[in-house]
Amino acid sequence: MSRVQLALNVSDLEASVEFYSRLFNTTPHKRRPGYANFAVSEPPLKLVLIQASADERGSGVVGALNHLGIEVENSEAVAATAQRLVAEGVELTDINRTVCCYAEQDKTWAHDPAGAPWEIYTITDDLTDASSVEPMIIDQIGGSACCTPGSAEIPA
Repeated sequence: MSRVQLALNVSDLEASVEFYSRLFNTTPHKRRPGYANFAVSEPPLKLVLIQASADERGSGVVGALNHLGIEVENSEAVAATAQRLVAEGVELTDINRTVCCYAEQDKTWAHDPAGAPWEIYTITDDLTDASSVEPMIIDQIGGSACCTPGSAEIPA
């Protein structure tokens, strides 16, 4: 199953978790300090909430978007999508075997013409022991806080 991912910056994580739990009639799939994600069944959506200061976040839609994504079934689907996009002339940044958002992932990044970052990714290991993982690896990529190439690469 593929599903769209929407990662939002939120200044009040607890209030946002409460709101989105009501909106999508579900509870978070994963909670960590400054982070929550929902695996929404209907509509198929991965909703990620990332704590940001009120100044960084702003109000309304200003500062709301962190990044967009498409979660796919496996690493082969990431590779196939990357191959298709490259053949169509889209520039990509591949990241394989990285830790981001408390999970080991394979992914590739593309940016739309205005610079909005899109990740195509799969989770290869959902790291449930938060104590063994550094907090989210966040950096600036395309003007948005996301996991970046070379961040927390996992040794082969």
